[in-house]
Amino acid sequence: MSIYARTARFDTGRALTEDEMRGIALSIFATSAHESRSERFMPIPTIEILRGLMKEGFALVGARQSVSRTEGKANFTKHLIRLRRLDDGNVYKVGDTVCEILLKNANDGTSAYELLAGLFRVCCLNSLVAQTGTIDAIKVRHSGDVQGKVIEGTYRVLAEAERALAAPQDWSSFTMGRDAKEVLAEAAHLLRFGDADGAVTTPIKPEQLLVPRRQEDRADDLWTVWNVVQENSIKGGLRGMGRDETGRPRRSTSRPINGIDQDIKLNKALWLVGERMASLLRNR
Repeated sequence: MSIYARTARFDTGRALTEDEMRGIALSIFATSAHESRSERFMPIPTIEILRGLMKEGFALVGARQSVSRTEGKANFTKHLIRLRRLDDGNVYKVGDTVCEILLKNANDGTSAYELLAGLFRVCCLNSLVAQTGTIDAIKVRHSGDVQGKVIEGTYRVLAEAERALAAPQDWSSFTMGRDAKEVLAEAAHLLRFGDADGAVTTPIKPEQLLVPRRQEDRADDLWTVWNVVQENSIKGGLRGMGRDETGRPRRSTSRPINGIDQDIKLNKALWLVGERMASLLRNR
């Protein structure tokens, strides 16, 4: 199930109940480590962290769990959770940006505990959002003083989240010419389609990442252009014409990014590219 759950809507948003959480991502409730872990592995029970954050006013509005083919691991595997304040009195409209907390964890050894600030753009009040950025905040290994690090890191990421909310207004003040757009698209194209050596073989062209998917995204400011590039990189569906092994023409369509780790990694990298572009435009 997608992390963009029904409860995440902005007109009648509500928190997921614990029964709903169990139906979506049972591994949230793991309080011990999977049997494959050594005694040095310190489990971090996600549900205990969530209950603490909910007492601070955060609501769980979306969850997602990785599929494990190993028998017995489903109750411990990697999960990604989305949290938002529902009691802050904010009233959102289409086009607004909201900052949320993303929490990733696993008690089977496949992931550290990771807390991130995520920006989401409201595309439709009753139909969720588009993720526009993931900002790395903290990562806690399952060893040592886990409890202390998790508590300290939670407050750090809340401060980071507030800082990230300045980006939409800041980046919107920079107008991009054709050359700047092409540089942004080429950087994103390499991140999305390049291999470990930096080689790109896809027939999808960088300029395709610049094509807006909706009318309101036809603007030249950095925030809008970056959002268009990010959405095209993540959601896939871009078409190109390449060649197969025999040299015959072959149609190709880019796939969406569905894996939890791949999603976070690419979003982080794209965010850094956006920050670098903002810096260059600010100092030109």
